[in-house]
Amino acid sequence: MRIGVPAEIKSGEFRVGLVPAAVRELCAAGHDVMVQSGAGSRIGFGDAGYLAAGARIAASAAEAWDAELVVKVKEPQAAEFAFLKAEQLLFTYLHLAPDLRQAEALLRAGCIAIAYETVTDGEGRLPLLAPMSAVAGRMAVQAGAHFLEKPHGGRGVLLGGVPGVAPGRVTVLGAGTVGAHAVRIAAGVGAQVTAIDRNIKRLDMLDREYQGRVRTLMAGTAAIEESVCRADLVIGAVLRPGGVAPKLIDRALLKKMQGGAVIVDVAIDQGGCCETSRPTTHADPVFVEEGVVHYCVANMPGAVPLTSTLALGNATLPYILALAGKGWKQALRDDPGFAAGLNACAGQITHPAVAAALGMTCAPRTDVLRA
Repeated sequence: MRIGVPAEIKSGEFRVGLVPAAVRELCAAGHDVMVQSGAGSRIGFGDAGYLAAGARIAASAAEAWDAELVVKVKEPQAAEFAFLKAEQLLFTYLHLAPDLRQAEALLRAGCIAIAYETVTDGEGRLPLLAPMSAVAGRMAVQAGAHFLEKPHGGRGVLLGGVPGVAPGRVTVLGAGTVGAHAVRIAAGVGAQVTAIDRNIKRLDMLDREYQGRVRTLMAGTAAIEESVCRADLVIGAVLRPGGVAPKLIDRALLKKMQGGAVIVDVAIDQGGCCETSRPTTHADPVFVEEGVVHYCVANMPGAVPLTSTLALGNATLPYILALAGKGWKQALRDDPGFAAGLNACAGQITHPAVAAALGMTCAPRTDVLRA
């Protein structure tokens, strides 16, 4: 199969879809890999390394996109919509639920779009979202601590405190992969941490791991309001796979928060869990609403692109090998969890949560794979 790897063009994005080691595996399996010149150079993967691994170097984005399978990191940007075409496989993060414009572009093109973030494994977990969720969860505390500093608009609170002074309060909304990693870092620096989730098993796991050092609460209006109002830092880590994130913090609750508190809304890729959240960039990461600092960078792991690229590549390579080796229909038929990643195909939305969020009709995946 002919595989294309374009350079990422989203603001502040330095990750790359394939590293040379992965290219070597694909070329050894008989596939033709074409990498856009400079696609990995900003994180130390130069064209020479890709050539040595067996790839061809594409001189332009158009050439890299002219492939049967395009492997990326982030969703296609508006400038890339013209490269999409019928029957082309696109394998990347899509986050379609809050992005009608992108969804319409995929449908117009008639391509086959498989989203990393909705692929599941045998236990219902999200193996291609998990590596970036781990990075984002750990980064959320780091970013929150930075913007809690007074020169950056925050309350002037040190999360770990000092002898004789209480540590800062951190509330984590959601105890999945993002939330668990955020809790780990926040507890590690000595903050007072509260984790809120509606899944008692996740809360039990945190309670056992931290032996009571992390307060765990069942999600509910009263619990969220009380904890958010007291917090110096709130981390939004909720997820509905494929769907829009629930709005857990409305403007009325925001007004009750402490002045200079920080919200890091990791759920912004799916619309955000705070009513006042809107996507920001690494170049301009924060804004203030009702006296509360909002950090809503939509590609947080892009700030540590080398770590993120390597972690993501470890997870995606087996799936890319399956797509290229078997063809997309057989690869998805063989793995129902992989089939859950199919978001759009031949002008139709094929993921129920995405369709519901966009107000569109969902074409059953079984029918698409049978055709």
